[in-house]
Amino acid sequence: MSSIHLTAQGVKRRTPNARKIFGNVMVLILLLVFTFAFIAPFVWLILTSLKSPADLNAFPITWLPDHLHLDNFVQALTLIDYWRFAWNSFALSTIQSVLMTATSALVGFGFARLRGWGKRPLFLIMLSTMMLPSIVGIIPTYILFSQFGLVGTYWPWVIWGLASSPFLNFLFRQFFAAIPYELEEAAIVDGCGYGRIFWQIFLPLSKPVIATSMIISFTGVWGDFLGPSLFLDADNTTLAVAISHGYADLHGFTLVNVLAAGCTLYVLPMLILFFFAQKYFVRGIVTSGLKG
Repeated sequence: MSSIHLTAQGVKRRTPNARKIFGNVMVLILLLVFTFAFIAPFVWLILTSLKSPADLNAFPITWLPDHLHLDNFVQALTLIDYWRFAWNSFALSTIQSVLMTATSALVGFGFARLRGWGKRPLFLIMLSTMMLPSIVGIIPTYILFSQFGLVGTYWPWVIWGLASSPFLNFLFRQFFAAIPYELEEAAIVDGCGYGRIFWQIFLPLSKPVIATSMIISFTGVWGDFLGPSLFLDADNTTLAVAISHGYADLHGFTLVNVLAAGCTLYVLPMLILFFFAQKYFVRGIVTSGLKG
């Protein structure tokens, strides 16, 4: 009976471990599936950028190129004024990300630390704007900017940066709300105003959130296609618009392999940026918390 009891206990002890191993294996399989789903388009893009037109037209479809055609990247850089359009994208992304981070930090600080009537309803109204798709306001925005003569210039990105972002406002507000009030009270006792408290105390503590805000806003402008195609001309547009119609042969047909090479070069800076800044990005999201 004792052996049976011990055996039963052994089974009971081993069962949770077996279930845990099975659960870990299933989680690993799901992670591999989702990883493949995210990576597969980028891998296909790279493989296409290394193919020749003959490889693209081959039947059945060949996954790997017969030879690595690195000249596709040379054509991607020369068929259009690649570096000028890349500079336009970089300038717009930098301008809007810096302005939007600064204004969002100010708004988030106001909602988190300042006291006043109607602060909570205003905060809820601001959050409700996050539920509206950005495409809803694109036509009224275009009409408004055209009436002021701002279409074809970079001023819309400056105005959007000064208007801050509801999501980034919320992100900064949550981070600033988690800072102990004792720190603020000690600064007030020492004679600091709220402007000095924000600039010398709260802002230096919010480096992870600042990095997160810069990454989100920078990549948002860098990857935007609709805004530049509507508000900019062909000579001062961004790289996203330029590569969409700049790679064509004499008959007007798209050079798919060259387009893939241009898209690879277009995505590469964002991958490098996130690779070096992912630590601050994750820390900024985590440390913001969900404090009310």
